[in-house]
Amino acid sequence: MGLSANENNKYEMIQYKTSATLNIILWVVQILLAVIFIWAGFMKIFLTENLPFLWKKTNPGLSLITGVVDLSAGFGIILPGLLRIKPPLTIYAAYGTIVLMVAASIFHISRGEANEIGFNVVVIVMAAFVAWGRQSKARFTLKKG
Repeated sequence: MGLSANENNKYEMIQYKTSATLNIILWVVQILLAVIFIWAGFMKIFLTENLPFLWKKTNPGLSLITGVVDLSAGFGIILPGLLRIKPPLTIYAAYGTIVLMVAASIFHISRGEANEIGFNVVVIVMAAFVAWGRQSKARFTLKKG
């Protein structure tokens, strides 16, 4: 037997509240990721001398490259959805962020700095959550009109 009209409305309301809550959580995570990566990119490009990384002396070009990649990740995770211009690009930015953090983890491990990948793992989890949520649970909807 199916749901009555009243029960069906109650179910739809619960589903809507869950989606709205998930959407808010996704936006918070996206904003956090954007702030992290835009700040990191800015620091790596414009304030390299203030960075505590030892590799900046052995490979200064790496700071510029990773800074540009970080800025791209930061803007890519937030701007498509915020501006509603090709919002699915947010999902690709989240996947790109995962790849970036896996590469950063490998870089740290190869240098004997495995104890420093905790942050990378947290960012991987956050980006995976955004990719999952925006792909299947709380997709962006385009306004009609």
